[in-house]
Amino acid sequence: QVQLVESGGGLVQAGGSLRLSCAASGRTFSTYTKGWFRQAPGKEREFVAAISWTATNTNYADSVKGRFTISRNNAENTVYLQMNSLKPEDTAVYYCAARRSSVVTGRTEYDYWGQGTQVTVSS
Repeated sequence: QVQLVESGGGLVQAGGSLRLSCAASGRTFSTYTKGWFRQAPGKEREFVAAISWTATNTNYADSVKGRFTISRNNAENTVYLQMNSLKPEDTAVYYCAARRSSVVTGRTEYDYWGQGTQVTVSS
């Protein structure tokens, strides 16, 4: 059974940092593109960041550029999202996702999804 499991969410004050992790099991995702998405209450799920399997290609939403960094460790089948200078508008459930091919931003393009981890940023 394929699983993506996120961790690292929590409550943080504005300006603080969090590091999210997404561990894959049941399948080797080392050659898959990995992405992070988020969904705030009442809003659609939106793209945050993505990284190619070689980590040579990354893409970020404009709203997080310069604050968030995506990285991966293929040996551990894990992808990370380092989030700095957090803002209240970053509050959302964060999901990791995987797809076989190139880095894209559309959520419908991803084949596998985790259950999500809550990030809450207080003002």
